[in-house]
Formats: sequence, C-alpha cells, structure tokens
Amino acid sequence: MAFLHDMRFRAYFYQVVAIGFVVLAGWTMFSTASDNLAKQNIATGFDFLTRPAGFVITEAAIAFEATDTVGRAILVGIANTVKVSLLAAIFGTLLGLGVGIARMSHNPLLARLALTYVELLRNVPLLLYLFLWYSLIILVLPPVKQALNLLPGVYLSNSGLVVPAALLQSGGLALLACLVGGAAAAFFIRTVATRRRIATGQPNQGGLLAIAALLAPVFLLWLAGGFSVDWDFPTAGKFRLTAGLHVRPEFVALLFGLALSASANVAEIVRAGIQAVGKGQWEASAALGLSRGKTMRLVVLPQALRIIIPPLTNTYLTVFKNSSLAIAIGYPDLVMVSNTVMNQTGQAIETIAIFMGVYLALSITISLIMNWYNAHVALKER
Repeated sequence: MAFLHDMRFRAYFYQVVAIGFVVLAGWTMFSTASDNLAKQNIATGFDFLTRPAGFVITEAAIAFEATDTVGRAILVGIANTVKVSLLAAIFGTLLGLGVGIARMSHNPLLARLALTYVELLRNVPLLLYLFLWYSLIILVLPPVKQALNLLPGVYLSNSGLVVPAALLQSGGLALLACLVGGAAAAFFIRTVATRRRIATGQPNQGGLLAIAALLAPVFLLWLAGGFSVDWDFPTAGKFRLTAGLHVRPEFVALLFGLALSASANVAEIVRAGIQAVGKGQWEASAALGLSRGKTMRLVVLPQALRIIIPPLTNTYLTVFKNSSLAIAIGYPDLVMVSNTVMNQTGQAIETIAIFMGVYLALSITISLIMNWYNAHVALKER
C-alpha cells in the first residue's frame, strides 16, 4: 500500500474518483429523466437533429436555408456566437488597452475621461446598454425607403449597413494556400529578426519584411490570374435593399455592447498590470534616454503582460457567455436558435444539453489557449 503515500498517485486518483462521481451523477439524472419522459410518451434522443429545420435565420455566418436540418441550424447559431464574441473580444482588448494606458496619463483631463468611461460601462448592466445601442440605431437612422447612400453601393438605414460583397469565383484553394504560406513565412521572418535584434541590439526591418512576405504570395497569385473575384453590389428597392453584404443592427448593437463592456474590464486589468511594474523600471528607462512612449511599449507593457493575462482570461470567458444576451435584441445566436428548435421539436432537455455543452467546450478552449500563452510569456528560471 506504499503507493497510497505517493503524492502524484493520490493527485491523479482523487481526480479520477471525482470525475467518476460526476459521470455517475450525470448518467443517473439522464436515465431518470429518460424513464419519466418515456412514461409520458414524450420523445427523447437526438434524432430531431436530422429533421428539416423549417425556419429562416435572418443572419447566418455560414450558408443556411429553411430546408436544411435542425443540426445545421444549431451549427449556424454556434457560428454566429463565435463570430460576434471573437470580434468583441478583439475590439474590446484593443480599446481597453488604450483606455487603460490613458488612465495612467499625466494629463488630468484624459485620465478623468478614461475613469468616467470605465465607471459608466462597469456599473450599468450590459443588457441595458444592448437596448440603448439597438434603440439608437432604430430611432436615429432613416428607414429603408430613405436609406443614406454614403458611397456608390453603400447604404445605411435602420435595417443596417449594406456594402458590396466580394464573391470568390475560382482559385479558393490556391488563395488559401498562399495565405497560409505567407503567414508562415511572415512568422518565421519576424522571429528571426527579433532574435537578431536581441542578439545584436541593432534595429532591423523585420516588421516590413514580414508584411511583404505575408502579402507577396497573394499579390503574385492575383497577377498570374490564379483566382478571380466578382463583386455583388446592393440594389435599393422600394421596401428593402437586395444583394450585397448586410450588417444588421442587431449584430452591431450586440458587438458594441460586448466590446465596450469588455473594454472597460480590460482597461482596469491593464491599469493594474502597469501599476504592478516597479517605478525603478521607469527610472531606469528614463536614464537610458527612452521616451515615455517607448518605455511603455518596450519595457513596462511586456512585464505587465505577465500580470494581465490571467485576469484577461476571465474577461474573454465573460464575453462569450454574455453573448447569450443576444436573444433580448433578436440576434440569432446559439441560445435564440436553440429556443426556436425547442419550440418546434418539444425536446428541451436535449437542446439545452447541446448548447450547455457548446458553451462548456468554448470556455475550456479559451482557457487552454490563454493558459498556453500565459506559460509562453512567463519568466523562465535558469
């Protein structure tokens, strides 16, 4: 029984036991629910995913028709959720980084404005802001009949923004291969240039060379006629705008709400990370003749990043989970599509289990990616 005193064995043993209890409890609840539903002649199982959906989704990140299956409809909801959440996380991070740095500004007006921005967004429920942005879009912008023609083929109205859509006619695989190859070459060039700059202390043109390596394969393929693009221009009708790419107000309102809410949290995380870096780093940078901007970019932020990453993970998880509020303004995310499926099929338990599993999988994926990046930027002991 000596192995019971091994800490590594006990750590794995307790985890296996805990997982076993969770699986057993889940299976017991599932079996009980299935038996009770069968007694009431209520259908169970996931066969409903292969039935025709029979409803239309107003905005779909992937192609969808009413004749497609219920499973594809749920897949559209997942794609819509990932699309708006990912964009909100990116925009929220960039905006929050700027606001967080502004909080540390020596200009009192800029610092106060950044503080007001953070407090207004953090202390008002996100749902109210979603209603606000959506109401402003609907009330301020003109109806479709009087849509603003901003540029040739670009219309703005309370039904959203409509712009020309680029349709790839041929050469899709070749274009994808060029993009992947260019990205790999750019990453390699940037890595080599950074290592050389660190080793020699001399600046180089690694950034420009990386951009050239990224764009050159696509440009050469276009010159060779390897792919062709056709433009689908919108047409203004009497009651609606047809063709083109539609950016609907529900999507814009949700994106604004999620991005601005996330930016306020990111700003506070960035401010805390910057303040955690010792003042001696600022003084040493000033003694070396670095400007305040270069000190922030080259000295302070890289060190603050190690403090910023862990709480930033929680912010990204919150963005993805808060996207479920889209149902309040009519954006067809996973929850809204799942509600429609539940109303049509009557199989609520299976549908709820699906989107709970999807949110769980997304959360675990985000956590794994951020944990990997956190370990990548952490200080290594020698």
